[in-house]
Amino acid sequence: MEKVKTIKDRLETAQSHQNSYLDVRHRDLEFKEDAWVFLKVSPMKGIMRFAMSLVHPVFHVSMLKTVVGDPSLIVPVETVEVNEELTYEEIPVAILDRQVRKLRNKEITSMKVLWRNQQVEEATWEAEEEMKKKYPHLFE
Repeated sequence: MEKVKTIKDRLETAQSHQNSYLDVRHRDLEFKEDAWVFLKVSPMKGIMRFAMSLVHPVFHVSMLKTVVGDPSLIVPVETVEVNEELTYEEIPVAILDRQVRKLRNKEITSMKVLWRNQQVEEATWEAEEEMKKKYPHLFE
């Protein structure tokens, strides 16, 4: 009976620790209808292509986070064209800047490219040669 009492005491202590942790970390979640939320996802180890059969359709409400910020920065889903492989192609819209880096034996020309459905802050530096091959219409 003494061992049973010891086990009960230890269980009560563990439950007390868990409840005190919950009281500090717990928060009630409420979302308004038509509110924008982010779904927090954790990356899996290794490289894996996204496929609908691999996505679990149920998640806990604690995985939702309210969107705080400028709603105009959100890209409408209708404007992104996804193909059968569940990927989409980024299309350059404009060249914002150009720079030449000098190495020992050669010069590399890079361009700052603005992509469709992206903000100016998200423009990327790309090699001019590659851009001329893939998107010659930008240089006409």
